[in-house]
Formats: sequence, C-alpha cells, structure tokens
Amino acid sequence: MFLSILWNPSQVAFQLGPVEVRWYSLCWAIGLALAYIIVYKLYRHQKLTQAQFDPLFLYCFFGILIGARLGHCLLYEPGYYLTHITEMILPFKTMPDGSTKFIGYAGLASHGGTIGVIVALMLYARKTKVKFLHALDNISIATPLTAGCIRLGNLMNSEIVGKATGSDWGFIFAANGESFPRHPGQLYEAIAYFLLFPILLLLYKKSPQRVGSGYFFGTAILCIFTCRFFIELCKEVQEPWELQMQDTIGINQGQLLSIPFILLGAYLVWRSVKQKA
Repeated sequence: MFLSILWNPSQVAFQLGPVEVRWYSLCWAIGLALAYIIVYKLYRHQKLTQAQFDPLFLYCFFGILIGARLGHCLLYEPGYYLTHITEMILPFKTMPDGSTKFIGYAGLASHGGTIGVIVALMLYARKTKVKFLHALDNISIATPLTAGCIRLGNLMNSEIVGKATGSDWGFIFAANGESFPRHPGQLYEAIAYFLLFPILLLLYKKSPQRVGSGYFFGTAILCIFTCRFFIELCKEVQEPWELQMQDTIGINQGQLLSIPFILLGAYLVWRSVKQKA
C-alpha cells in the first residue's frame, strides 16, 4: 500500500570535472531539447524553411529566461529586487558580509516566462516574416513537455512544495528538514502537463490548418493555467505575504496571475472555433 515517500535526492545529477550539473538545470535542458525537436518537426511538416527555424530557439530561450526572471522579481519579491537591481539581472547575490556569491537565477515565474516568449516571438516574427500566431501555435504544442520537465526540476530541488496531507501518504521533503508528508504539487503539475502534450499533438494531427489561428496557444494556456489554478489549492504559498492575500481575496498570487491567461486562452479557442464555423 502506498503511504509516503521519503524524498531527499541530491540536487547534483553528475559532475564534469569541477563542474556540477544540477538536476534542475538538466531538467530545463531536457525540456528545451524536447521542444526543439518537436517544433523542428512541425516546421518541416508545414514546409517552413531552415532559415526561418534556426533563430527560433535563441529568441525563445532568452524570452523565457528574461520573462521568467523579471516575472519572479517584480511579481513575487519586488520589495527586495527593486532595491537590488543587479541581482535581478545577474546570477549573483550580495551576502551580509559584503561578499558576492554565485547562486544562479534562483526564482523564475511561469507567468513571466509566458509573457517573455510572447514578446520574443513578436520580434522573431518581424525578423523572419513567419506570422506571429503561426510561430506561437507551434511553440505551444511543445510547451507542455518543457513545463513538465521544469516542474520535475522543482521536485528534485524540493521546492514549491504542497501543503501537509494530514495523513500517512505524500512526499516527506527531508531536504527541507521535514518529517511529515506533503502533497507533491510539483509532480501533480508535471503529470498534468505531460498528459496535455499528446492531446495537443492529437488536435494538431486532426486539424493542422488551425495553426496560425491562435487555437493551439489558446488551448495550451487555458489548460496549463487552469491546472495551475486548482493545483495551487494544495500547494504552499511561495511568499509569506501571500497568506494575507489568501485571507483577503481567497486566492494566492499564482492563482491571481493565472486568471488572465485562462480568459485569454478561452477567448482564443472560442474565436478559432467560431471562425471555422
């Protein structure tokens, strides 16, 4: 009988000489690589050129990274980062003794990453003459794979944890010094996103002509952020001030930020279906 899992993995996947490759970075890399392969195949199927595809990865990579970083800093910890601008941009933190420590980009927000990739694809579309919604729909078909891998990275870091289950089942995040089971909210999200990918792929195979209408982007963000909204119910808040927010309006920051994406996704799906009818 499944009860609880004592979760205490090393954050380091392997070492290459003095360089530590962490699970979180590896999961990001795997997610991006899978998306690269999927979108490459979509471009080939749609007879878009190699010259149109080649710059796509860099636009998306920097769009996601910059958007996700700024999203976390400005939406979750603005009080700190607006007085530590360099730490918002550079992966270094000033320690209490005045020294500087490399910490990577500790803090990335999916809502900001979504906005970042939208802006990046606008620039990409102007550069390559690929229609903006065409590129956005293609990227969205592969996005759940990347999102799922990132959440597995969060799981390996024992971060973004769920609430205590109040029973014998769940994940015991021993790396956080805990001895009681919690909901593995990261795993819930990863499973939801991985299940969404074959659904989007099936929809594409059924109606490839919808690419460019915003249908796949709408479906992706509608499903991803609806899952996010409800899974947040069993997750701990990321910042202490969100507790007061929950007491005031009944939802946390992640749920609040998900609502515009859910509405936009629903509108794009409705518009695409209406146009076809």
